Amino acid sequence: MKIRHLSILSATAVALLSLSGAAQADGHGGLCSNATLKGPYGFSAQGEVLGLLDATGQLHSFASPSILNDVAIVTFDGAGHFARTDFGNMNGVPKGGQTAFNPNQSGTYTVNADCTGSMQITYTAGPVPAGVVLALEMVVADDGTVVKALIATETVPSAGPTADGTTCSSNCQLGVQVSFEGKKVLVYGFR
Repeated sequence: MKIRHLSILSATAVALLSLSGAAQADGHGGLCSNATLKGPYGFSAQGEVLGLLDATGQLHSFASPSILNDVAIVTFDGAGHFARTDFGNMNGVPKGGQTAFNPNQSGTYTVNADCTGSMQITYTAGPVPAGVVLALEMVVADDGTVVKALIATETVPSAGPTADGTTCSSNCQLGVQVSFEGKKVLVYGFR
């Protein structure tokens, strides 16, 4: 009799867990979506700015790469938009003469059902020139609490010269090797 009650109790617990979402990958039926990312995430970025890309995608290297380190808070709205504020160094010096966090950034994002996605960050003002656009490819992990990304393209208003003398006067694509990692900020129960 005790075994029968234990079996019924176990079956009931399994059924309730599977229906509740606790057994689902991310609380969205096991699939990711834009709603998977909502609220603030703390990001760090490290990498190098290598040179200019020409129209064929060939890299024209700078005399030496610029080393980048950056920290940011990105606040996702769960519907494909975000606000971003960051502080960064290039070659050990605050980028663009930055003296404080730059809140003049916003963007859009898309999260696919398989938890891959993309982000586009646009600088609108501040020490980094308005018009800088970063396009990232990303993966959402750990039940939506971690975002890992790489810059796919970086477009800047102007750049150069490279080691071979290549310059660019508008809408220049930089060759970069930069990775980002973000983790959900848990504050006062906000999840």
